[in-house]
Amino acid sequence: MNILPKPVSRLIESFEKLPGVGPKTAQRLAFYLLHVPDRDLENFAHNLTSLKSETVLCEICKNVAEMSPCSLCSDTGRDKSIICVVEQPMDVISIEKTNKFSGLYHVLHGSIDPLNNIGPDEIYIDTLISRIKHSLAVREVIFALNPNMIGEATALYIQKKIRENDVHAKENAITITRLAHGLPMGGDIEYADEITLGRALDGRKGL
Repeated sequence: MNILPKPVSRLIESFEKLPGVGPKTAQRLAFYLLHVPDRDLENFAHNLTSLKSETVLCEICKNVAEMSPCSLCSDTGRDKSIICVVEQPMDVISIEKTNKFSGLYHVLHGSIDPLNNIGPDEIYIDTLISRIKHSLAVREVIFALNPNMIGEATALYIQKKIRENDVHAKENAITITRLAHGLPMGGDIEYADEITLGRALDGRKGL
């Protein structure tokens, strides 16, 4: 028999669906919120609902933003000849913290992972290829994908697509690079520190 009130049980179940949150943590969070002042709880609820209603995906880079195009794509000071391809919006934040990169981004929102039924059509690869194809300004594409098997496979797939659709003259073909030393195999970009990411950006090499 469940002795918890239904609203508490439902909230615990919702927290348990979050990544990295187990049953004990979910319970602690739910009971903590019971003691939060009503005004703070209302603000918390508003922030949750506005997460979807007040954000969009940038029409150019697919990063999460308040408007489209996003502030990075609209920044005239950014180097439009370089596109850094990342898996998730959190990776953009991590790389920006290094202060080593002044180009533009493209967020895939995942990687090709057949075991989880994620193919090329489920992430934003086609929009990246179209973006490169219709912009003669792009001279370099940096792969800043997570250094694991699916990240490597995704990079190889996109590299092939870029080469197939490269509209530049042969002597001006797009340079394709990836992050170099400093990122351990199997690690995530999101959890790398600024120094490690900065060194990886500085030491990128061609594919």
